[in-house]
Amino acid sequence: MATISKSSRNWDIATYAVLVLLAIFCLFPIVWTFLTSIKVDADIVTQTMVYLPTRFTFDHYVKIWTQSDYPVLVFNSLVVTSITVVICLLTGTLASYAFARFDFPGRGSLMLGYLVVRMFPAVLMIIPLFVVMRSVGLLDSKFGLAIAYTSFLLPLFVWMMKGFFDAAPKELESAARIDGGTRFSAMWQIVVPITRNGLMATSVFVAIAAWNEFLFALMLTTSQGARTWPVGLQLMVGEFQLPWGMLAAGGMISIVPVVVMFAIVQRAMVAGITAGAVKG
Repeated sequence: MATISKSSRNWDIATYAVLVLLAIFCLFPIVWTFLTSIKVDADIVTQTMVYLPTRFTFDHYVKIWTQSDYPVLVFNSLVVTSITVVICLLTGTLASYAFARFDFPGRGSLMLGYLVVRMFPAVLMIIPLFVVMRSVGLLDSKFGLAIAYTSFLLPLFVWMMKGFFDAAPKELESAARIDGGTRFSAMWQIVVPITRNGLMATSVFVAIAAWNEFLFALMLTTSQGARTWPVGLQLMVGEFQLPWGMLAAGGMISIVPVVVMFAIVQRAMVAGITAGAVKG
């Protein structure tokens, strides 16, 4: 018995050690970026590695926020991300509910098509989307960029939400329809409240993907009125300059909305992911 207890304790120690190493591995880039953002230039570009700042400064944050168009880029990202999430919520909720509740011809093929879209590299969609956006006048616009994001994020939304709708009991919908409700009212009043945590979790994944997207924003925007923050940071890199401090400060600022969003919806998001992992 003592041998089993000792073996179990060793496994627990090993498990915690692995988790701590993984946490350090994941957090180190963020910590290093923050330290870089508060270093003076002499500590950043040097022959010998300077791990901790010899003098703390927030000049890089002040410069990127006051002497560049970074606030406009962050606002553009917020607008594009919000539009993308709204489109996915409106269309993806209806589509995933239909896939979960109706058995129609081509249902399996459509779901497979959604999955195939996610399998191909996003770069293959750039040229067709560019041609379509230019022909309909949506090129270099925030709404057009949100539509482009929806083209590859909507399949993810539908696939995730279908699992949540499958887990929702159909008996409650049947009872609501027996009482005189329509299919839409039963979905809106019964199923959507049950799966609200799943909707929140899926929306967070879509928002993070849209917030951090770089390739589509680079190729489909040409002006400051539609560019997002990842493109803005990339354009700061010149042929003869590499402003590490400002780049690090911009990276830290871009993390703030994601951290705030996670802090607000953390409990509901974890509950949604757990609910979607088990089907009754």
